[in-house]
Amino acid sequence: MLNYLIMYFLSKYFFNNSRNPKGLLGMSVLEFMNGFSHKELAEWALAFMEIKDGDSILDIGCGGGGNISRLLKKYPSSVVKGVDHSPISVALSKRHNAKEIKNNRCQILEGSVYSLPYDSGSFNIVTAFETVYYWPDIEKSISEVLRILKQGGSFFIINGADAEGGWVWDQYIEKMHTYTSLELETHLISSGFEEVEIIRNKDYHFLCVIAHKYNKSNNYNNN
Repeated sequence: MLNYLIMYFLSKYFFNNSRNPKGLLGMSVLEFMNGFSHKELAEWALAFMEIKDGDSILDIGCGGGGNISRLLKKYPSSVVKGVDHSPISVALSKRHNAKEIKNNRCQILEGSVYSLPYDSGSFNIVTAFETVYYWPDIEKSISEVLRILKQGGSFFIINGADAEGGWVWDQYIEKMHTYTSLELETHLISSGFEEVEIIRNKDYHFLCVIAHKYNKSNNYNNN
């Protein structure tokens, strides 16, 4: 029983560090996400994400920079930027993508999703891998994503837990909320996105929610 409790609290402490990685443990969490825990999810999502080579891309909550590396490799004509509120995440992302930063294909900044350090209409694509769980004011954050997207741009939310029969981490990680696809769709529409697509892998409970920002002149009809 004592060993179980020790393991429980150690694992809880480890995974709580994923929300805002700090120190040596935070670095270990980030390397774990880069090399193992997020890889299968990212490859699943990238297989069907409609991104054109040459699109300007921002990865919010870029963590250790693993998904930035994947995007840079898959879209060699694109500039891929990243932003994260954790200083050690920014440092590790820069280290993993140093070559492309030097080649002006990548930039990584420290910043908050509530006030993204980019001009309005800066990006064709915004991605958020395993991070919206931790956004306390989800609609304010989504409104910021909408602001920095170009007309016709898309926002991809990729979660490894969909709250619809899968493992829910809320009991282990403080201030985390595992969303259903309906919750995310409701927040996205309320924040100003015009169409939302839902893609799920029910076996693994992977979830990809795609929100589109159409041209104001677009007469797109959802029906």
